[in-house]
Amino acid sequence: MLLSLLCMLSFALGAPALAGSYSPVTASFSNSSSSSFTTASASATILSASTTAGVNTIPLSSYSFAPYPTPTLNPRPPVFPATDPLNPPDVSSDPHIVPDFAPAWATAYQKARNLISNYTIEDKVNITTGLGLVNGLCSGNIPPNKGFPGLCLEDSPIAVRAADFATVFPAGIHVASTWNRALMRARGLALGQEFKGKGVNVALGPMMNMGRVPQGGRNWEGFGADPFLAGESAYETVLGLQQGGVQSCAKHFINKFVSSSVVYTRLHLHLFLSACPSSEQENFRLVESSDVDDRTQHEIYAHPFLRSVMAGTSSVMCSLNLINDTYACNNDKMLNDVLKREYGFQGFVLSDWYATTTTLAAVAGLDMTMPGDIYNSSGSYFGGNLTDYVEEGYISMARLDDMATRIIAAWYFLHQDEDYPATNFNSLDLNDEATNKHVDVQADHYRLVREIGAAGTVLLKNTNGALPLDKPRNLVLIGSDAAPGTYGPNTLSFNSGSDGILASGWGSGTGTFSYLIAPLEGIQERARQDGSSVFWDFDDWDIDLAGTMALGQAVALVFVNSDSGEGLLTVDGNAGDRNNLTAWHNGDDLILAVAAQNDNTIVVVNSVGPLILEPWIEHPNITAVVWAGIQGQEAGNAIADVLYGTCNPSGRLPYTIAKDPADYPAQLVTNGSGSDIVTIAYTEGLFIDYRHFDQVNITPRFEFGFGLSYTAFSYSDLGMATIQSLDVDQEDLIIAWENGEASPIAEGSSTALWLHEPAFQVTFKVTNTGSVSGTEISQLYIHHPSSAGEPPSVLKGFTNIEIGPYDTEHVSITLSRYDLSVWDVVAQGWRKPDGQISFSVGASSRDFRLRGVIPA
Repeated sequence: MLLSLLCMLSFALGAPALAGSYSPVTASFSNSSSSSFTTASASATILSASTTAGVNTIPLSSYSFAPYPTPTLNPRPPVFPATDPLNPPDVSSDPHIVPDFAPAWATAYQKARNLISNYTIEDKVNITTGLGLVNGLCSGNIPPNKGFPGLCLEDSPIAVRAADFATVFPAGIHVASTWNRALMRARGLALGQEFKGKGVNVALGPMMNMGRVPQGGRNWEGFGADPFLAGESAYETVLGLQQGGVQSCAKHFINKFVSSSVVYTRLHLHLFLSACPSSEQENFRLVESSDVDDRTQHEIYAHPFLRSVMAGTSSVMCSLNLINDTYACNNDKMLNDVLKREYGFQGFVLSDWYATTTTLAAVAGLDMTMPGDIYNSSGSYFGGNLTDYVEEGYISMARLDDMATRIIAAWYFLHQDEDYPATNFNSLDLNDEATNKHVDVQADHYRLVREIGAAGTVLLKNTNGALPLDKPRNLVLIGSDAAPGTYGPNTLSFNSGSDGILASGWGSGTGTFSYLIAPLEGIQERARQDGSSVFWDFDDWDIDLAGTMALGQAVALVFVNSDSGEGLLTVDGNAGDRNNLTAWHNGDDLILAVAAQNDNTIVVVNSVGPLILEPWIEHPNITAVVWAGIQGQEAGNAIADVLYGTCNPSGRLPYTIAKDPADYPAQLVTNGSGSDIVTIAYTEGLFIDYRHFDQVNITPRFEFGFGLSYTAFSYSDLGMATIQSLDVDQEDLIIAWENGEASPIAEGSSTALWLHEPAFQVTFKVTNTGSVSGTEISQLYIHHPSSAGEPPSVLKGFTNIEIGPYDTEHVSITLSRYDLSVWDVVAQGWRKPDGQISFSVGASSRDFRLRGVIPA
């Protein structure tokens, strides 16, 4: 059994140390023009907000509750069809369909209400309260009840964690690098099938926190630094997961930012049971307040969650951090008003592990506490305390009914009452033969892993026809990243380090590798076919030997990496977040040593995020750079596929690679102590990543959306057409929007059909001007009038199109009214800005080929 570490924190502020002490917390929002609390009458009425030691709290009092009315609109096929999560719309590179899950939710709700109709208060409370950290087979466990078998909740976003015979898929950041909705959906489906096959009810993913800080430890689990790309990745992943039969859990809601050893109390356990999921950085993620203005929150950080709700996600996980001085799991504004009212979310909200800080979190919108117990105590904020609060009138019976109904309805929503497998593995002990049935759920998913691994690889540089390789006489592989791990892929607890090929970051977002293909294996297989001689040197520190090995080789391949993970573990001084943006294991010096001796040096980078490449990127002997990302168990084969041209690279960067770390608008916050609540001010607002570089005119090394191919593409024949709305029931809202009015404050207002249905269609032609087939990733950026206060360019569409040599394809990208809107903090709705809205279509955020104007 492996020894591992679990990070936890005994909250110094805003959280009682013992069960029975109460510090109720409510929401505040950092925006003077927005309402302080929920405005809809359906929300719990929260009064007399106060601030205690920097944390917003509410007094112990009685709070009424009435459920939000469900947004209803008649289905309108083909654009708005009634949809069951097991049968989502077909994936499309240019989506036109807005699935309507309301009928399926209505059916599930009715079944749930029927089931709990004879439940006691204690029965209902048990549905909301986890069994505790070390009780049950899974990371999180809800006990069985009358007619209800309970729930297994399990990590991770890339695998069924702590289970054998399961696939380790490419990371979220890597699937985002494909810019390919079909692969995003396929990965989600395969993951969903594996979770179901293991008897998991709720898969704790996808993770969709934004890559605001490039050093952020868990950025690799998410989908990059742009809300639209992250939103589409999350949307397709949720649809795929739930098509596979498992409930998805969109996390971490919201502004989960960074974790260092300064903050954490570390406990040695026999197995790591449940990690402390992260914010946009890992340092201080438990004791930091992410201070975000209302507009930035809506347009950047909440958007992927909105898209997850539109995909029908069954659950949302609230995060450990504070939001504008209110703990996220106690945040009435975000949980009740934004998520449940504005987005019309029908599922349940569960806490991140040990993120519950008060029983009155139920008033603010929390439906389930995980893992159920209070850290370092045998009690629970829910459990008996929730029972007492209901019986004493502080929390209404109607709210408890709502909590239990939401949880059980999500179970019915995914048809998990219909012959769903029982949990057949033990996340605490894989070697326990009594509870681990060793069920193999891998199928042929290795093929998909390899395909995504290659499709998400980004070709950054290719000079003198260095790639693809064409039967080189001899070649040398240099660097430990080319090699298998010293003792196999699972030697390091929760992948907490870099030993051999980097195929995953570390922490709760990892998986157990059944095998891991290193570049050495993938390349040798091809070399055998070609008759090439292969040499290698995996010593990163003997640069003299590396240079000697490179002499006389037709190709010198240098492999470097950069790792990060969850702050529960510190690796080489990196407490989750990366201390810097340089390559690990002496990577820069290793590259330079090889390039000094070989004029055909090719660099392959496996990295969790951006690196500073300036020490060597312009070296004349470095002929190609392959950004291989985080590719999962088939990493070596995927790299070989790209190097040899079996796969023509089509990956595009999901973030900006800068020339200097100081060029990024948000920097890692590391000051403070474990007893402080550190304020992390999102002062850059809307201007994260490429939006900032564009705004202040900084030239990056490689811009967001950049990627080369072994062929070339040209663009022509731009067209624009307005699409007639089919939503006659909300025609007045469309007219109001066209006249510059904001969307109304109402249930489901931000996910309304009229706002998200196809409204404009951009068409153009793309020609492959080269002699080999290739896939072009066409990107559409909106340019708002300057008065709107938006970044110069904002991604609002992309598509992938495979084109044969010298062929031309017709391409379309569809826009909705939402895509053209900005958040009005005064009206609290989505508004079309005044003035002319233009757009550009091209190959990256700085490579525009066609320009047009949106019809007024």
